[in-house]
Amino acid sequence: MFLDALDQLDQQILSLLIKNARMSYSEIGQQVGLSRVAVKMRVQALENKGIIEEYTTIINPQKISGAISCYFEIETVPDQLMAVARILSDDPTITQIYRVTGKSKLHVHAVASGNEEMEKLIYETIDHLPGVVECSCNMIFSRIKDIKGLRL
Repeated sequence: MFLDALDQLDQQILSLLIKNARMSYSEIGQQVGLSRVAVKMRVQALENKGIIEEYTTIINPQKISGAISCYFEIETVPDQLMAVARILSDDPTITQIYRVTGKSKLHVHAVASGNEEMEKLIYETIDHLPGVVECSCNMIFSRIKDIKGLRL
């Protein structure tokens, strides 16, 4: 299991927070059999260890009129990989960058307000990246399954 290093209570707390990060310490405590204070201390310890990185609101771009979501697979020459990653990370349209194995070295997700903004990203940024060997783009039509964070 992914969380073998954590005790059963921490695993239960994380499971509840993944389902609903807005759940109160009292609600969590009722479900796991701890006081609100004990839950708060455990959550803070998980945050301090870096196990819980952040709490966020996830917006589904397909539900916003005109929004376009794409994945790019970008293969670079080895000595330009990190330069390309830095350039892409500075673009607000880019939401995720992963270094991956296989033919493609970077897996990049972008969300644009519409066709114009996505074209601008491609023509003004991606087309000018240094050392790119190959780049492919796939537009996302719908989200079928999307698990955030670690699967418990």
